[in-house]
This record gives sequence, structure tokens and C-alpha cells, in this order.
Amino acid sequence: MKAALQLLYPPQCLSCGAGVSDNGAGAVHLCPACWPEAVFVTGACCDCCGAPLPDDGTGGTDTLVCDDCLQAVRPWTRGRAAMVYAGTGRKLVLALKHGDRLDLAPPLADWLARAARPLVVPGMIVAPVPLHLRRLMRRKYNQAAQVAGRFARRLGLPHQPDLLVRRRHTPSQDHRGAAERFANQQDALVVNARHRDLLQGRPVLLVDDVMASGATITAAATALLAAGSGPVSVAVLARAVRDH
Repeated sequence: MKAALQLLYPPQCLSCGAGVSDNGAGAVHLCPACWPEAVFVTGACCDCCGAPLPDDGTGGTDTLVCDDCLQAVRPWTRGRAAMVYAGTGRKLVLALKHGDRLDLAPPLADWLARAARPLVVPGMIVAPVPLHLRRLMRRKYNQAAQVAGRFARRLGLPHQPDLLVRRRHTPSQDHRGAAERFANQQDALVVNARHRDLLQGRPVLLVDDVMASGATITAAATALLAAGSGPVSVAVLARAVRDH
């Protein structure tokens, strides 16, 4: 059956669609042209936002924090990112977000689950950052929720897709400075009243597609903590960093 499917649907690069070889292990494939442009966060990283950091030679025994997180007040506790938001990582995230590429959700969820496994604690709930209904109707789906559900299953955690709701429509964050981004998201997110009892004291793992300034995740984490959650951690597909 598998051989027949491979003949009908030969494996393709997730990013560009070029044919790739199959090693028979069910691996997720990128072609030789796209692979070097995919910057996975696999080494030393900021324990707060997941940004890649130079290896300090401690062998991972010390908690590392990037300059951005040292200078900003982060309401969440820990964070991880699967990739850097550049090159192939940026193409894949944008294809999922704007290109109706729902086929990307499973492999991206796998990558994110591997990166975020150190964040898992007992009793944790997974929740995506929500879209406003107006934007959801235009896009047809919430890309963060598509990843979060699969991500939660891979980590064996409960997924609560409507834990947070967006109570007002916010303009796009694109082409805004950091201060404008934070002002744009302030008080835009609240906890769904139906889930307040479920939330009390429970640690939450927030899932989103991209973290740039952290404004959206700050609004989400602040809403969760104000409603009585336990510590909040974050997992994002891609982290925007200055070097890229």
C-alpha cells in the first residue's frame, strides 16, 4: 500500500514542491535547495522566547535569556521556537497562514513538539492564540489552532482551542514598531467565561505561529494570568530575530 501511494504521490519538498528522495522512515522532507535556508533552533536558546543563542560552553546547565527578554517584562515563564522566521521557515509559516496549505500543519506540529517538549509539566493545557471572527471568516481557519491541536496530541496534553477569545478586531501588526504593536494588542484578548473554572491554577502552553516583539503573546498570557491560570509558557513555530 505504501509503495503504491509513493508511486501515485511521490514525496515532495514541503517548501517548493520539488521531488525529494524517501528514506522510508516517514521523515519530513526538504529539498537540497530549501534545507540550508531552514534555520532550526536545536542548540542553545533563550529559555523565555526560544530565540537561538551562541553556545556559552556550559553544556546547557545554565538558563539562558536573550537581550530582548532581559529588557522587556514577559508575563510568561518559558518559551521555545521550532525555527527562525527567515528563509524556508518564513516561507512555510506564510504558506500555512495565507496560502491554504493545511497540509503543512502536521509536519510543523511535529517540529514544534520536539522543540517544546522541555516545557511540558503535569496538568498543562494547550491553547492557541485566537483570531477575531472577522479575520477568521476571511482566512477560513486559525493557523495557530490547526498546529496546536496536532501539537497537543503529540505531547499527550489536552487541547482547549477556545480557551481565549479575541473581543475586538485589531489591525495587522505588520509594519508597526514595537510600541505600536503592544498598544494594538492591549486588552484585545480575554479568557472564555465557560472555561474559567477549568483554568484555575492550571499551567498553560500557548501556541502561535510567529513571535516578533511578543506583543500578541503578552496580551494572551496577561489575560490567562488575570483569569487565574498557573504559569504560562509559549511555543511558536518561528521566532523573528535581528540577525536574520
